[in-house]
Amino acid sequence: MKNSPAPEDNLYYTHDHEWVRFQGQIAYVGICTFKLTGIRQIHDVEFTSTEAMKKRGEIVAVLHYESYRIPIHMPVDGEILGFNEKLSGENRNIFLQQSEQNKWVALIVPAIPHQNDGLLSPEQYQTKTKPFI
Repeated sequence: MKNSPAPEDNLYYTHDHEWVRFQGQIAYVGICTFKLTGIRQIHDVEFTSTEAMKKRGEIVAVLHYESYRIPIHMPVDGEILGFNEKLSGENRNIFLQQSEQNKWVALIVPAIPHQNDGLLSPEQYQTKTKPFI
């Protein structure tokens, strides 16, 4: 499995602070740094099954920190191919120190490649979050 998505590919954001980066027929699903504000450790990660199609909005994984549950949702309909191995095991906290483009959680095959309906462009996302930074 690839280590990280390339920065030049098509990037879109959800209103819930996840992102999707399309690369041909596959896409990476990640979590925005904004959504992880205040999270100092990842105690555990729950991954969903890779056996079926997931609908937009369904949970892909849940990060746990103390009593917090941080759900990561599918930004588009698609099938999960795998998960970022950096989130498994004892070294999962390295994930928090990575740049946002490397905070990918799942590799998926979108049902419709490059479909970005309802997603935000990088400029739109920056406008949305700028007042809170």
